[in-house]
Amino acid sequence: MNRDEILSLPIALPDGVDYDEYIISTYLVSYPAALPVPLIAPMLAVEQSTGTWVAVPGETEEVRRQHIAKVIGVYEMPDYEATVPPNLQDRKWFVQVAYPEVNIGEQIPMLLTTVVGNISMGGDIKLLDVRFPEKYVAGFKGPKFGIDGVREVLGVPKRPLLNNMIKPCTGYTCEVGAELFRKAAAGGCDIVKDDELIADASFNSALERVKTYMKIEKQVYEETGEHTLYTVNITDSIPKVFENAKRAVELGCNALMINYLAVGFPVMQAIAEDLSINVPILGHMDVAGAFYMSPYHGISSHLVLGKLPRLAGADVVVIPAPYGKAPVIDYKFKNAARNLSFPLYNLKPTFPMASGGITPSMVPQVMMALGNDIVIGSGGGIHAHPQGPIAGGKAFRQAIDATMQGIPVAEYAKDHQELAIALKEWVDPFSKGIRI
Repeated sequence: MNRDEILSLPIALPDGVDYDEYIISTYLVSYPAALPVPLIAPMLAVEQSTGTWVAVPGETEEVRRQHIAKVIGVYEMPDYEATVPPNLQDRKWFVQVAYPEVNIGEQIPMLLTTVVGNISMGGDIKLLDVRFPEKYVAGFKGPKFGIDGVREVLGVPKRPLLNNMIKPCTGYTCEVGAELFRKAAAGGCDIVKDDELIADASFNSALERVKTYMKIEKQVYEETGEHTLYTVNITDSIPKVFENAKRAVELGCNALMINYLAVGFPVMQAIAEDLSINVPILGHMDVAGAFYMSPYHGISSHLVLGKLPRLAGADVVVIPAPYGKAPVIDYKFKNAARNLSFPLYNLKPTFPMASGGITPSMVPQVMMALGNDIVIGSGGGIHAHPQGPIAGGKAFRQAIDATMQGIPVAEYAKDHQELAIALKEWVDPFSKGIRI
């Protein structure tokens, strides 16, 4: 076999591909023992690049040399060498495939079409990770503000930011929401967001909320000296989602929120890269579980919650934290946060926002896990405080201050009433079935 013939094969050594020209995807494959994954993997590589289930005349050797995907690794776990147990029912494999970046271009829709695509219908195959070449990431502008930019807007250089989700989630009028916004802002919340379940509702217009809440934001700033970002939920159909974004900014809104998986990555990217939309964007994670919750199928959480929304331009991304009501493993939570904030070529870091039933007692755990460059998100943990949302916000700020000073929250609470009441109210809320 000559060199040209070798280069046209759907297999290669890991050292035999140019990592500047290929996107490397790693999969977990869980198949019945009778299926020979080392033989099937190259077929899948062909299927996801130049060919199909039968030879076609247009798939020439030259086309294959330039555009065929290559299996660069097939590793079984455990790593059998001499024999395979005779009664083995299933076998698990890690498969790495290198896809020519030229096939995809610098965009997310064709990335997902290629690295997930038809493979997602091939049984128990889960995309574990994607390694991008620099040229691919260079095609994205990423977060417009990032961590440093959001901090600059708010004038908060070091401490974790506090976010409040207005509760109830939906069904309330603008007047009710305005009072809840006022109290959350007055309590020290740096960001107040719409819940993902309310956008431009017939009973509560998104643009009316912007006009009303931003007047309140100015009033609270004059009283406290602290700004509050209001992330209005612009999620909608096309082109309404773009109209919502532009009109909200025209009306003075200082941040936006979008359910990025519901509308699609390209929609958020287009809004983030629009020069006229000069405010931070908060990406909400709803629908994410449909991608990552299966242990053997779909896409790993750190891609869905981390790397991909960062590429698409989110400045803050909500991620589930393992300390409250969210079903998530601790290291998965940390991995999603790393994919948002660790160095990634030219992209600015994105704020990870820990969320899901967070109460003040959990603040030290969150900060120990992720440091200070985080947003701590709470809904019921603020609004359901026995003394009301202002006290709820203060309790969180007190817990943050205590942790930054290295003081246990229980000790700090002795001189801070709001925190003391919160710690007493929510000792271990989820063991009692209480909704937070």
